[in-house]
Amino acid sequence: MQRHSSTYVVKRGTKLVLVAWKVIRGLYKGVSTVELDNLAAETAASMTTQHPDYAILAARIAVFSDVMQKLYDFHHPNTLEHSPMISIETLNIIMANADRLNSAIVYDRDFSYTYFGFKTLERSYLLKINKEVMFAFMQDNYNLISVISHAGTFLLFPFQVVERPQQMLMRVAVGIHGEDIDSAIETYNLMSERFFTHASPTLFNAGTCRPQLSSCFLLTMSEDSIAGIYDTLKQCALISKSAGGIGLNVHCIRATGSIIAGTNGTSNGLIPMLRVYNNTARYVDQGGNKRPGAFAIYLEPWHADIFEFVALKKNTGPEEERARDLFYALWIPDLFMKRVERDQDWCLMCPRECPGLEDCWGEKFEELYERFTKDACNRKSNQQNLGTIKCSNLCTEIVEYCSKDEIAVCNLGSIALNRFVTVLTRNLNKIIDINYYPVEEARRSNTRHRPIGLGVQGLADAFMLMRYPFTSPEARDLNKRIFETIYYAALEASCELAEELGELY
Repeated sequence: MQRHSSTYVVKRGTKLVLVAWKVIRGLYKGVSTVELDNLAAETAASMTTQHPDYAILAARIAVFSDVMQKLYDFHHPNTLEHSPMISIETLNIIMANADRLNSAIVYDRDFSYTYFGFKTLERSYLLKINKEVMFAFMQDNYNLISVISHAGTFLLFPFQVVERPQQMLMRVAVGIHGEDIDSAIETYNLMSERFFTHASPTLFNAGTCRPQLSSCFLLTMSEDSIAGIYDTLKQCALISKSAGGIGLNVHCIRATGSIIAGTNGTSNGLIPMLRVYNNTARYVDQGGNKRPGAFAIYLEPWHADIFEFVALKKNTGPEEERARDLFYALWIPDLFMKRVERDQDWCLMCPRECPGLEDCWGEKFEELYERFTKDACNRKSNQQNLGTIKCSNLCTEIVEYCSKDEIAVCNLGSIALNRFVTVLTRNLNKIIDINYYPVEEARRSNTRHRPIGLGVQGLADAFMLMRYPFTSPEARDLNKRIFETIYYAALEASCELAEELGELY
């Protein structure tokens, strides 16, 4: 500990001997100097409530650049192959600017997290050595079990958390901005002080060897064939592997009993196919056990398999007719709601026998549908010039155009105060360029259309602070004003980027 604290001035109220004594209590045979450093830093940080200078000592011990070097130097314990957890480009930038980045981190902010917030970070967001691999290796190397401290309590875990929350945020900032250190430090401070946050995949993967930083991917079924169905399944698996959520429309898949010309047989319809997608979502989780795979399936209500589709999530019924791990949504055209209001008949069709319904909306849909016997999202979309929008994403908060040649991608961030819209807009624009794309169709769509999604957190808190009932005219007006301001600022920042970087931005 002496080598880290040599420049630290001991002030009245701080007791280095007490820190050393607590560290000694956590020693075990074969402990490494790295573990000692981490233990000493955690111990000092846990004593900040006794004197604020303990936080300064903790910062002197837990050096960001050292942690990033250890992440890069990691070797797989079974194969002994070099398996860096951050990219060489990120490491080089960090080491070249180590003094500025190390001094910019404020470790005291780690203590502003609630217990549940900290445990969520520990479980999914902070980089760690894979616990299954680590456990197998530790059967012969027990001394590599890390001692983890939180609030003065020391526990043994069969894995090693490598980062602290502030180090994760700085990794994300450097991963986004690269050699633009001023912007990286600005982004770090705004995230650290909770003015905005980036999406989970950005926090997972920024600065790593595969920086897949986007949250949402919207797909359309490649085609109604074995090749098309399984090509799309492969795309979903690759996206889920890289921590992306899936929104998939299946309007074009032929219904049960439809003729299959190639075999002179009949189709089994949507349900058996969706059970395959269900098992893929279970098998290919997001980003390696960070969170379960998540697929949302969209279907228009004229499809002949609609009744079986809406029953797929039920807890009762035959297992071969259920796929409970998928999420389901109906993509409803205006004509359906008109028929409901008028208590009129609604006809079901097979897309194989009545083609084209999934590719149009509004008056054209009604004309085509009625010739054979969609649409608020398309009408309001700023991408309606690209084609008919056929589905939303996993969380149903965005709508984008997708086709068999383009997988729509959304690059998300969440802001707490509207004056930081410009910074977040620029960050998300950079993410589009540096992103790792699991499939080529996603890269093509994202770089061609450059969509970003700005959300907010704390709207309910704002209503409560203003003492506005949720359904009151005042709450509705405040809601509109907030998002009008955000949208205007985002468009303004987008125009500035186009002036600086060219019309493609």
